[in-house]
Amino acid sequence: MEVPGLAHNITSPLSPCEGMIKDLSLDAIQLCERDGSKSQDGSISEMEELPIPQNIKISNITCDSFKICWDMEARSKERITHYFIDLNKKENKNSNKFKHKDVPTKLVAKAVPLPMTVRGHWFLSPRTEYTVAVQTASKQSDGDYAVSEWSEIIDFCTADYSTVHLNQLLEKAEVIAGRMLPFSVFYRNQNKEYFDHAREAQGNRMLPSVKDNSGSHGSPISGKLEGIFFSCNTEFNTGKPPQDSPYGRHRFEVRADVLFSPDTNLYFGDFYCMYTAYHYVILVLAPKGSRGDEFCKQRLPALDIGSNRFLTCTQGEGDGSLVFHHAQDVILEIIYTEPVDLALGTVAEISGHQLMSLSTVNAKKDPSCKTCNISVGR
Repeated sequence: MEVPGLAHNITSPLSPCEGMIKDLSLDAIQLCERDGSKSQDGSISEMEELPIPQNIKISNITCDSFKICWDMEARSKERITHYFIDLNKKENKNSNKFKHKDVPTKLVAKAVPLPMTVRGHWFLSPRTEYTVAVQTASKQSDGDYAVSEWSEIIDFCTADYSTVHLNQLLEKAEVIAGRMLPFSVFYRNQNKEYFDHAREAQGNRMLPSVKDNSGSHGSPISGKLEGIFFSCNTEFNTGKPPQDSPYGRHRFEVRADVLFSPDTNLYFGDFYCMYTAYHYVILVLAPKGSRGDEFCKQRLPALDIGSNRFLTCTQGEGDGSLVFHHAQDVILEIIYTEPVDLALGTVAEISGHQLMSLSTVNAKKDPSCKTCNISVGR
């Protein structure tokens, strides 16, 4: 059952849920603090007869919600009017010691039948570890609260974006994709040592590796999907790949039809920016029936290869050869899920510069951008 009234960051007067708990004063809310055992304040009295929540269970975890339930002894159970829930991000030992800590979230809910759903993108982020503890409370006639001791502290981790959230990102990306431009090759830039290693130690092949944590924090492919990054964007005035790259002076080029054909499935992976005007769309190309294809089928929105706003493969009207187009106004990052033999294309040095500042390796998404964010944790 959904929490009928829920307040977040209860020490903050700017809570978006301010006023949802009409029968709970701000002073009383601010007193809902956990010191590890009992509430210590004169206006909240401790009454041992109120049952302490036991055997806390977390279930139905999504990127911005979870269900919580617990066991309680029968004594004075009927006197419980509210639950106090202490929710905190789990401390990261490697975090910046000088960075402001996240404000703990103190939730106050009327006593409802369990399990209870806790939902809120303003205090829950995807792929994030949290701790939670619960306290039972009984509102007194004078407006004060009698409370139990705090329960044990439970750890849990929120989930990735679901396909529902990814479809919301997809719709936002479609708005700014722009017109479609023709292209004929996929390309991948790296340093010379990368290609030497592929020839000498990997059987002349580029091998898939696990995607880094760039892009949306809730992306289900980050740290999980294995693939090889390619680009396909072209310069507007030449129709050819740009001569500059953030990733290295050596470029592997392969005909588009080698990686992209009717035997390939196409998936939408992410939409993000890095505090700049440039927006990036991650797409996944997976040969039908491959391991990467099975991974994506369960997690990502599939795109029609002949009709979408980002990357298309269609048959030409003349000889029936395949024709390819890419979106003009977003930078496409293509993940191909299988090994690629260097013999299928060419490796050459580019004439431009290596623009390291444009690299998206482990790039963090701008959480304030209204163009590429949705109403769940970033």
